[in-house]
Amino acid sequence: SPVPEDTPMGTVIAIFSVQDRDSGANGEVQCSISDSHPFRLEKSFDNYYRVVTAELLDREQVSEYNVTVRAADGGSPALQSVAVLALRVLDVNDN
Repeated sequence: SPVPEDTPMGTVIAIFSVQDRDSGANGEVQCSISDSHPFRLEKSFDNYYRVVTAELLDREQVSEYNVTVRAADGGSPALQSVAVLALRVLDVNDN
C-alpha cells in the first residue's frame, strides 16, 4: 500500500527477514540500503529488519522510491542478494 506523504519520521514502512542456511560465519547475513533515500534500515531481532522513514516525504518532489535492499553473508567470498522495494508516496492535501 502507498505511504502517505504526511507520515511521521520513524514510521515502519516494511518488515522483512533474511536467512542463509549455512552455518557459522557463512550463515550470518548483513543487510543494507542506499543512503540516498529518506529511509533507513533497522535490525529488529534475529534476522528481521525494518525499513523506517528517516525524513519527511513530499509527493510533489518524489512520488515513488525504489529502495534497493542488499543482503550479504559472512562467507569468503561473500554471497550477495538484492531485492527492490517499490514505495509509492500518497498525496495528502497540503492546503
